[in-house]
Amino acid sequence: MFKLLRSIRRDIHAALERDPAARSAWEVVLAYPGFHARQVHRLAHTLHNWGLPVPARVISHLGRALTGIEIHPAARIGDGLFIDHGMGVVIGETAELGDDVTLYQGVTLGGTSRRREKRHPTLRDGVVVGAHAQLIGAIEVGEGAQVGAGSVVITNVPAYSTVVGVPGHAVAVRYPEDGTIARLPDPEAELIEGLQARVQELEARLALVEQRLAGVRDLPSLESAQRAVRTAGS
Repeated sequence: MFKLLRSIRRDIHAALERDPAARSAWEVVLAYPGFHARQVHRLAHTLHNWGLPVPARVISHLGRALTGIEIHPAARIGDGLFIDHGMGVVIGETAELGDDVTLYQGVTLGGTSRRREKRHPTLRDGVVVGAHAQLIGAIEVGEGAQVGAGSVVITNVPAYSTVVGVPGHAVAVRYPEDGTIARLPDPEAELIEGLQARVQELEARLALVEQRLAGVRDLPSLESAQRAVRTAGS
């Protein structure tokens, strides 16, 4: 019982620590759907472990209707989970979340297989997943990793790395010892920068051609030049 209360208290503190809009513990308890969804999942998960899958799914369904957050009763979730806003978050059956994980609205921890096996992501301690990111399959997101908003991740993510894009790829690694960040080569960004430079070069050449053509159009024609000579001679 005391362990449960400590875990719930940690969920409250997670919201207070990671959401600057949170003003008090009572505000979190009464008005945070992510907190509500987590507590509903505690009950549904307990019923699931007791071999009562139907009541567990009913409780989970009611929690989804109340919060807009869908968490399968079988999902394993550590302490300190913070779901910010939360609308549209989906956590699949075989998903596993470590401690102090943060999810933003629209995040999907989904599966690709129809087999009854591990088919949803595993998020280690301290992972942060941005809004509307999609993590698909039995992948592992390493400790302290960050997934950018809107990313689609289908491969494992190294610890303390930052992943962005579709499909997601690591663009930086943060060293936990001193907090320094090392930028990794980003082939897509380099390709886009190269294309932008090429477009700018072509625009400059096109502007030069247009200037030369304008100068040619401004030159007098042969007939007008001859007419000017005859007029001057008379």
